[in-house]
Amino acid sequence: MAAAIPPGDHRAYMRLALEQARKSPPKPTNYCVGAVLVDVAANEILATGFTLELPGNTHAEQCCFMKLSEKHGVAEEDLKDALPSALALYTTVEPCSKRLSGNIPCVERVVRLTGAIRTVYVGVMEPETFVAENTGGKSLEAAGIALVHVRGFEEEILAVATAGHVKG
Repeated sequence: MAAAIPPGDHRAYMRLALEQARKSPPKPTNYCVGAVLVDVAANEILATGFTLELPGNTHAEQCCFMKLSEKHGVAEEDLKDALPSALALYTTVEPCSKRLSGNIPCVERVVRLTGAIRTVYVGVMEPETFVAENTGGKSLEAAGIALVHVRGFEEEILAVATAGHVKG
């Protein structure tokens, strides 16, 4: 999948992640999130994902990794060996640090790819609606993965992310 986005255009990649988020079916029990995984050296989009794209109460980042795992014929935990070593993950909302569903948190999935994923670009930090004090960003930075906030999308991302939530 070739990118028509100029290298380093973080706002354009975040817009693409937001387009993915809009595909998520709105539910009151999770956020509609979009993610894009980019090979920085080749400026190539390796995978996209959105909340609930795949079966199993899946999150956007998880869908990216599951699709790549299937494409390369490796288990998700071995995916690092199949990927280039300079990746950037764009996600509309900070990767979760806890899953109430029992699934592996997205931040753990990203940390497993330390050395391949160098930077995670987020549109907003995770609101405390479902998980108080999300430690995703701190976990990424502790693993040596840079966390960069791409500003200017907060209002739009939160409107999409909370579609289906009861407004109080």
